[in-house]
Amino acid sequence: MVALAILRVEKLKSFSNVGSSEKHTARLQDTPNADPTKKNIRLIGELDDLPLSEIVKTKIATSTKHKPRKDAVLCSDIFLSASPEYFRPYNPSLAGEWDNNRMLDFANASKNWLISNYGDKCVRAELHLDEVTPHIHAYIIPINDKTKQLSHKAMFGGDGKQASIKLSKLQDSYAAALAPLGIERGVKGSKATHTKVKKYYQAVNSEPLNLELERFAPQPSETAQQLYERIKADRAIQDINHQLADRRLLLEQLRAAEQKANASEKLRQQLEQRVTQLEDEKIIWNQQAEQLRDLPLEDVAWQLGLDRDHKQPGKWRGQGNNMNINGSKFYDFHPSEQRGGGGAIDLVMHVNQCDYRQAMAWLHDSFGERGLRRAVIAQAQKIATGFAQFEPRPKFVTPAPDERQWHKVENYLTQKRELLPSFIQAVHEQGLIYADEQQNAVFLMRNLDGETTGAFLNVTQGEDNSFEGYATGSKRTEGWFHLKLSGEPNGEIEKVVLCKSPIEALSFATLEMEVQQGIPKTRTMYMAVDSPKSLPVEFLRTVPAVEVAYDNDHAGNETARMIMEQLHHAMRVKPKSKDWNETLCAWRKYQEQQRRTHQPGQGLEL
Repeated sequence: MVALAILRVEKLKSFSNVGSSEKHTARLQDTPNADPTKKNIRLIGELDDLPLSEIVKTKIATSTKHKPRKDAVLCSDIFLSASPEYFRPYNPSLAGEWDNNRMLDFANASKNWLISNYGDKCVRAELHLDEVTPHIHAYIIPINDKTKQLSHKAMFGGDGKQASIKLSKLQDSYAAALAPLGIERGVKGSKATHTKVKKYYQAVNSEPLNLELERFAPQPSETAQQLYERIKADRAIQDINHQLADRRLLLEQLRAAEQKANASEKLRQQLEQRVTQLEDEKIIWNQQAEQLRDLPLEDVAWQLGLDRDHKQPGKWRGQGNNMNINGSKFYDFHPSEQRGGGGAIDLVMHVNQCDYRQAMAWLHDSFGERGLRRAVIAQAQKIATGFAQFEPRPKFVTPAPDERQWHKVENYLTQKRELLPSFIQAVHEQGLIYADEQQNAVFLMRNLDGETTGAFLNVTQGEDNSFEGYATGSKRTEGWFHLKLSGEPNGEIEKVVLCKSPIEALSFATLEMEVQQGIPKTRTMYMAVDSPKSLPVEFLRTVPAVEVAYDNDHAGNETARMIMEQLHHAMRVKPKSKDWNETLCAWRKYQEQQRRTHQPGQGLEL
């Protein structure tokens, strides 16, 4: 079972109570359940200290300003321990035994917790090792630091709900201190209680239960089997057996309930931590949101020397201004002005008749750096919003086609890249590939409705012609190079193959046609998506099959992993070589070798 932290608090309202408690904890009197061969340890305080009652009196006299009330709690006795599962995990039922290292860890953690929480208010702490399980009695003088009075209520709560809340928080704190030792907090709100010391001693010293064992003595000429049957049939024995069976059942139910309660408590603590985390995040978000909001114009107007007209809400007067302020907008009705604006910076420039830089200097002087930052951010947002609303949005302009360069681009695609000439010509006739005046291969990017949104360029001239990139103005997240094969033109897409570039998509399609010796039977879309950021996730989730066909290297595997995290039904497909075009070129070379040796080629596997 899980080891649980134990904490209880007892009030000591008189010095005689303090003295009686000391007699028990310092072993100044006979203690029936204590093992005299074992020595206790004083964790806080000296062994040759004054009597505890004198220490308490001195502490109260030197640390409080007022004489204690008659009903005041003079001292609080905190009992600290952990369930036996912690001290003797090998066998919790072995009373009086413990793992020494575990005991020392518990003692040190508890002592540190006492010092951290109570400092010199903890005047003594005794570690008891002579009873069933190691535990600590700590004596705390409940002094309120603000009032310099004794107040058990302020420190531990009074009675009822307040005390429960305070004690619960105290138990939370203590359990957190013991958590590194594997000790957990008990279930909040549990009704479990502990046996009072007097009742325990009464139980220890009580007479044992008499079961009238004389009745079960063997009778003359009675065999062992007959004796067994007689004992077995005895009503008292049967009652005991039933009680033991009930007890076992109850213990099992209790164990199950404890496990469930512990699991519930863990979940509660996790949820509590999450709530705290969300509250912290909310504070941060509020602070960030505050930074994005402009300074209240009413505050700025007041700093500028204007005063609110209480007869007319929203009206501010002064400095020759007759101004109406409504949110982030203002308008000056003074005959010589008759104009308005928006934002703190505009208001300062208007009232002070200054320029932008002077307005910022005034805001910094009046509201500090943080206030200035808010005003500047708000001004920038206003300007940006204006640009977005009134500036015409740039439209993508496709690179101008140059048919004179097409044969060079076509040769590059079919000779160097080994793509099928008939396939490339068909795609060219659809307008999806063409050449520009720079002899670049232009692959048009379209959205799912077929509208052109950009273009992907491949350099085809020169020795180093591996450059790829986007034409200026291309919208990478709104369109892709894609083509469909097989089925009806408007038929449902049954499979999508995702590749890193248009040439990779065309290479994969070529290989599939080589394998199937013709156009695939399944209506397939081959799509170039070079980043998970531009993935059309919603569309792809509606497609029955998605193949993630990226390079056979670390970058390709990482891209595939990120895509498959978003598309759980997607399947990874790797090329035999580094990428699909290299695989296609290798396949062409292999076919040529087979033709030269007049041997039929083996089937291609993707």
